[in-house]
Amino acid sequence: MKASTTRRILMIDDDRKLATLVKDYLEPMGFQLDLRHDGATGLQQALEGKYDAIILDVMMPVMNGIEVLRELRKKSDVPVLMLTALGDESDRIVGLEIGADDYLPKTFSTRELLARLRAVTRRSQRITESVSTSTDLVCEVLRVNVSTHVATLAGVVLELTALEFSILVSLLKSKGRVKSREALIEEVSDRRFDVFDRSIDVHISSLRKKLNDDPKEPRFIRTIRGVGYTLGEVGKGGPS
Repeated sequence: MKASTTRRILMIDDDRKLATLVKDYLEPMGFQLDLRHDGATGLQQALEGKYDAIILDVMMPVMNGIEVLRELRKKSDVPVLMLTALGDESDRIVGLEIGADDYLPKTFSTRELLARLRAVTRRSQRITESVSTSTDLVCEVLRVNVSTHVATLAGVVLELTALEFSILVSLLKSKGRVKSREALIEEVSDRRFDVFDRSIDVHISSLRKKLNDDPKEPRFIRTIRGVGYTLGEVGKGGPS
């Protein structure tokens, strides 16, 4: 049965047969898919259209997926699900570091694609609804306004991806308490934790860089070895 709210998706992939199969599978599930088959035209469409998420292949002619994502992130925080070659960890790490929200190997099942896509398209809405729109989340000079989706550090606006913003909101909501890697990835990614999945660590690392946070002497995000992460001093309580 078709979902009540249709979500617009852009798929950028030069494999026309695969793209058509994905389109035929997803559209009865409540998604409207636009297809582009090279990086340059895909980037243009991504910037011109209003999409709930983008499915982006890494290996493409004219402009590869990493280049597309790098340019896209200069102007948009739309959720991006990257498709990578099986076992190509370097592409996955680079993609996550420059702003991909999630990834799938090219051998994905349609059911897993559907689950990942649903997760990235509802994440921002769920985080926004979970916190009062009139309340800022604050830790020292770090301030996050959930309703406007704006994070500032000492008054300077931070350029965060959608997933980085969600992680920051989650940690601020639990300020002073330790958040396990399992709880964090399940909350912000809407999927089960996998002990071999290091994507959350890559996103934390990227977030730290944007906060000018030294992992050896952190001001904001602390690693609790063998447990997870916390923002602020442990035991200091929730948002001020």
